[in-house]
Amino acid sequence: MKKDKKQDNKKKREKQEWEKTLVKSFDYKKTYYINQKNNLRFCFTFMTTLVDESLLQDNALPYLLEGDFKKIDDIKKLVPIADVQISDNTDDIEQKLFNGYVMVSLENEYKRFGFIAAQKEVVRSVTAPEVEFSVIGPKEAFIESLDQNINMVRKRLPIKSLVVQDITIGKLSNTKIAVFYVDGIAEKENVNTVIQRIKDIEFDHIVDSSYIVQLISDNQNSPFPQLLDTERPDRVSAVLAEGKVVVIVDGSPHALIGPTTLVEFFGSFEDYLLNWFLSSFFRVIRLFGVAFSILVTPVYVAVLSYHYELIPKDLLSTLITSRRAVPLPPILEAVFLELVIELLREAGARLPSKVGQTIGIVGGIVIGTASVEAGLTSNVLLIIVALAALASFTTPIYRMGNTIRLIRFPFLLFAELWGLLGIVVSFAFLMTHLLRLTSLGRPFLQPLYPPRPTDMRDAIIRLPFNRQNKRPLFLRTGSPVRFNKKTANAKKDIDE
Repeated sequence: MKKDKKQDNKKKREKQEWEKTLVKSFDYKKTYYINQKNNLRFCFTFMTTLVDESLLQDNALPYLLEGDFKKIDDIKKLVPIADVQISDNTDDIEQKLFNGYVMVSLENEYKRFGFIAAQKEVVRSVTAPEVEFSVIGPKEAFIESLDQNINMVRKRLPIKSLVVQDITIGKLSNTKIAVFYVDGIAEKENVNTVIQRIKDIEFDHIVDSSYIVQLISDNQNSPFPQLLDTERPDRVSAVLAEGKVVVIVDGSPHALIGPTTLVEFFGSFEDYLLNWFLSSFFRVIRLFGVAFSILVTPVYVAVLSYHYELIPKDLLSTLITSRRAVPLPPILEAVFLELVIELLREAGARLPSKVGQTIGIVGGIVIGTASVEAGLTSNVLLIIVALAALASFTTPIYRMGNTIRLIRFPFLLFAELWGLLGIVVSFAFLMTHLLRLTSLGRPFLQPLYPPRPTDMRDAIIRLPFNRQNKRPLFLRTGSPVRFNKKTANAKKDIDE
């Protein structure tokens, strides 16, 4: 008896310890009730900001007040809510309370607690994609609710082999993370790599999926993103069918896809919704735009600084006329305009949308015109820089667009130092870095290097769907064949 009393006292002390900090919060609530049938006193403990009190009053409290309530285990029989748990571990109390559960405790039973799920759902409605907007196709985008995001993926892949594993990380945030893969298609090594890297994360507060990108990437010092992020559930379901792994973070409207390759960052999901001729043409346009954005200003600086002989005579007179009143060398002129463009981009991105658009348009016109009239820049370079900035916007993935903005400046510097040779050296450094880069251990330049002719069917150009009967080889999927090519190519009419 004495031993039991000591244990009960210990339980009381433990209960008081976890409660000491919680009582300081205004949304902490503890309410006592009495069961009318057995005259049993019980207590509800919960956080008012995390719990739907109407759900509690309608679906839990009446049954506990009027039902045959004698012990804590009776909650499962009395309360008509699916998620009702019983525990004897005081360490579970804090976690459950802050996950939207209501703790039920009895005065004569300190060793066990009941937890009733009554989470308050405060989420925004599903809207159209903003970053990866498409004219045709689905108009749904992920939101900040993990459960809703899982629902949107499962609606598009209603199969039992779609596996969703949950992981909780972050000492302070206790952020929930869901890892998706299709069992039997996704390679186990890729799945295990993602799960292990997430579990090994040592960080106290995870706010968004951007944290995960930086923490589990193969090379965290590279400006190139090694995981592709998307806000489209249709894209997620498509890559899962290919054999890739997807990570969705609670509180983030963007999913992470891996392993990925460089060419995927220049492909829009709308490419799969158009005719293959059109989508292939648009992909080539994007790749040309990226190359133009990176090289055109450095080539201008290199040619004017070292290689006048490469300029045609008719064009040379135009360049001389445009630069006659400019006191700055080409490199300072180019850096000045590039920085102005970057400032206008940042100002437009950080201001409200309507004001930001106005700042970008009016600021570009006013500053460009004033700088030419003041003799700080030439009108030819102004046109070149504006075209380069416009070409950089063709990149459909925002993270890769930021990378393109950054790597233009090293090319400019090397062009000033060694001219066209400097551009070649910069390109060599860039290619060396890309050749060494990996995504979840897979080469980042596939299928370009190592060359994979089969995977080239959906790389720079996209062939028709009936030619894409195999999943990407670099993923090493468990089921490499997607469909029977002969059957797909056989077209039969009704009267045959």
